[in-house]
Amino acid sequence: MRSTPVRAGGGRERTALVASAKAAISEGSHSFAAASRLFDRRTRERCWLFYAWCRRCDDIVDAQHAGHPLAENDHIDAELLKNAEDRLQAIRVLTRRAFERQPTADPAFDGLGLLAEECGLTPDMAEDIIAGFALDVAEWRPRTEGDLMRYCYHVAGAVGIAMAKIMGVPGDDGDTLDRACDLGLAFQLANIARDVIEDDANGRCYIPTDWLVELDLPPGGLAWPQNREKLATLMPRMIALMERYAAASRLGAARLAFRQRWAVLAAARIYTDIGHKVLAAAAQAWDRRIVVTRREKLVHVARALREALRNKPEAPAEPIDWTRHDFRPVAGW
Repeated sequence: MRSTPVRAGGGRERTALVASAKAAISEGSHSFAAASRLFDRRTRERCWLFYAWCRRCDDIVDAQHAGHPLAENDHIDAELLKNAEDRLQAIRVLTRRAFERQPTADPAFDGLGLLAEECGLTPDMAEDIIAGFALDVAEWRPRTEGDLMRYCYHVAGAVGIAMAKIMGVPGDDGDTLDRACDLGLAFQLANIARDVIEDDANGRCYIPTDWLVELDLPPGGLAWPQNREKLATLMPRMIALMERYAAASRLGAARLAFRQRWAVLAAARIYTDIGHKVLAAAAQAWDRRIVVTRREKLVHVARALREALRNKPEAPAEPIDWTRHDFRPVAGW
């Protein structure tokens, strides 16, 4: 019996994995694809590989590919497609094989294995991200602000940590990894503020129950016209959190190489602009989906260039309350 060869990337050539990842990001996220151009070539390719794995995990959990049902030949047994918990387990199995340098029959997972070899990503880092998918599968809802930040950590803060590793931040540079986590937290807070009505319509609510109780707002009723004004009064609280974590993240960005710093600062400006627009629009923030236009993105990129060149970030006016260490280890949530 021939043994399976052990090789990072599952035996696939790097060029093929990068090409597959580039196609995935071009199809799935024009904004991320555009932002990645600010990186040097090697970092850009690694970002594509990482995005492809995240996108593939999301598709498997939702039993979709680019908005369409997964086919039986999508390297996932047909029976697994019927149950979200089984699909989550399939992600863990494929991810474990990728870290073990075994072939997975899926270029997104093989690409993760290659990325782990090149950048030092660990199984724990991947599991922290997978835990975010698990929270959604369990239809988990935050009760407190701490719960909200736990969710933000698993779906975005942990992604920020992995991205820092991809950009070459060493594992023993804990403070810079903390600041990378902060940026992910800020991104997710902006997303939650923008998508609160859409999430509510899909049976999901990421606003802490404690916050809703204070205003007598019922989960499942956030989209009701009579509740929009009350909902809008929660946004200054949400966006203030976003601002504090975005400001903290800039302290870590200052330690990155110039092109990496520029890319991170541009992304920070674009995502926080989403939160600012939600705040400015008040009760009308959810009449239509808030977007950052191409022209606005170019302005943010230009301003980020100036900020990256100056490289003198200011600390947040108020200290942050939550760090990645409050949400690790994963076991027990």
